[in-house]
Amino acid sequence: MDFTNRSEVTEFILVGFPSTPQLEKLYFFIFAAMYLWTITANTVIILVVRLDRHLHTPMYFFICNLSVLEIGYTTVTTPKLMGNFLMRSKIISLYGCIVQFYLFFSLGSTQCLLLAVMAFDRYLAICNPLRYNAVMTPRTCTLAAFCSWGTGFLAMLVPVGLVLHLSFCGSNIIDHFFCDADPLLRRSCSETRLIELLDFILALIIGMSSFMFTMVSYFYIISTIMKIPLSKSRGKAFSTCSSHLIIVVIFYTTVLFMYIRPKARNSEMNKVVSVFYSVVTPVLNPLIYTLRNKDVKDAINKLVRHDTFCQTFFTNCVILLKNESFIGNKRRINSPN
Repeated sequence: MDFTNRSEVTEFILVGFPSTPQLEKLYFFIFAAMYLWTITANTVIILVVRLDRHLHTPMYFFICNLSVLEIGYTTVTTPKLMGNFLMRSKIISLYGCIVQFYLFFSLGSTQCLLLAVMAFDRYLAICNPLRYNAVMTPRTCTLAAFCSWGTGFLAMLVPVGLVLHLSFCGSNIIDHFFCDADPLLRRSCSETRLIELLDFILALIIGMSSFMFTMVSYFYIISTIMKIPLSKSRGKAFSTCSSHLIIVVIFYTTVLFMYIRPKARNSEMNKVVSVFYSVVTPVLNPLIYTLRNKDVKDAINKLVRHDTFCQTFFTNCVILLKNESFIGNKRRINSPN
């Protein structure tokens, strides 16, 4: 389609969660708290893994990648949602909507692939430990992460390219809090069956194949763990993959519920489920990885107690305050009465 005749609609209105002004302020503070926690907690995980040499392992390398992804995932939707709670105008431009659509689904695809790679990492560690160090080399881990990110972002270029050539006319109201695929395509007056088919194919190739690969990996992991004779050893083996398994269950339960259902959906339920996997899940992930992981908790405690950077920072602050106090006293002594 010709770009000059492509679109009469140049901006959309995101309905979000209609409510009273008082409730919107409450929602703003709730989502702001969750967003700040997500950014802070995931940043702490990245820094702790980076600073503690004992955590320089493939598992924590992928956890760092997942933390970076969670920061981006929630940043794509939450700041705009918070802004809509404070402003009467809930407008997003056409191109801003398409960019949000692209980033959201690219990061979602990347997360599917990363979770599959992490499942394979746990499979090797538990089911074939003698080959683990030979297979999961730093080069292999870097290549696996690069392919996950690259595939996730490249795969969405074709659907987004097709969306850019759609014509949007009529109503510009999107009954959602971000530019999800289904409500965005409903606003188009062009034929969208090709894009819907392509989205379905990509969901099968990336989403369902990653899910099945992850489930098969955990089938072998659990089978191997159950063959371990000592219950204490079984518990120790399962603890190394339980955090990842919880993340997998939470992520895929909400995503499959959201995108595998028939198209006749309740819009409010749609929004609630979307909030859960786009906002709540990134809040839970750092809690699961830190509260259930002794190595991460020990590393955080060690850095808090012994980190030379923190000690230097606080020492410099004390020196600065003393210097300011000294300069202030000197000025008072030297100032004429």
